[in-house]
Amino acid sequence: MEKILVKADKRPELGKGGARSLRRAGMIPAVVYSEGNSLPIKVQGKQMTKLIYSGGGEHALITIELNEEGAKTSEHPVLVKDYQRDPVSEELLHVDFMEVSLEKLVNVTVRIEIVKQPASIKMGGILQHRLREVEVECLPTQIPDKIDVNAESIEIGHSLHVSDLQVPEGVKIITDPSEVILLVSAPAVEEAAPAPEAAAAPAEPELLKTKGKEEASKEEK
Repeated sequence: MEKILVKADKRPELGKGGARSLRRAGMIPAVVYSEGNSLPIKVQGKQMTKLIYSGGGEHALITIELNEEGAKTSEHPVLVKDYQRDPVSEELLHVDFMEVSLEKLVNVTVRIEIVKQPASIKMGGILQHRLREVEVECLPTQIPDKIDVNAESIEIGHSLHVSDLQVPEGVKIITDPSEVILLVSAPAVEEAAPAPEAAAAPAEPELLKTKGKEEASKEEK
């Protein structure tokens, strides 16, 4: 597992005004939570935005390298607990970190990546992707970046379940094993249009029918 290192400084700037000033300077306000305590910090905006929006750092183990007094630094293993972003611009506004012990199990979600699509799609099958991540339990140092899935052999009418996933040793999947990750359904069959009915012979106008009877009556007389 690649070590993700994020440099940080303690944050004396508090409140909305301080947060806006930090963001203008290219920094993002953040908080590290640890056993009931909280530590305000600030991190580089570009680095943190890239980590979270790329999907690689949102559920990964991150090492916060915190600048202390002078040239002294301390390292804090953390996971991203939550983050806030602007609903319009999607700018990252704030990040909450949770400090973890490297010797205790944690529950995190890991994304599923389909490395090979079902071959049955070329035969007209329709792919339905139902589940894109699963919850796992493992040590922080064993968190997988992603879970690769080869779905090439999934035929039309068949599906791939959580129970079919292969994970590294030490990683336990918590998500319900019966959950469907993807399925390939048969293409919709269009019903043949019904044959047009033969046109009925036009009915004889009532007036003509009546007239015909009157003429016949006169002829009989």
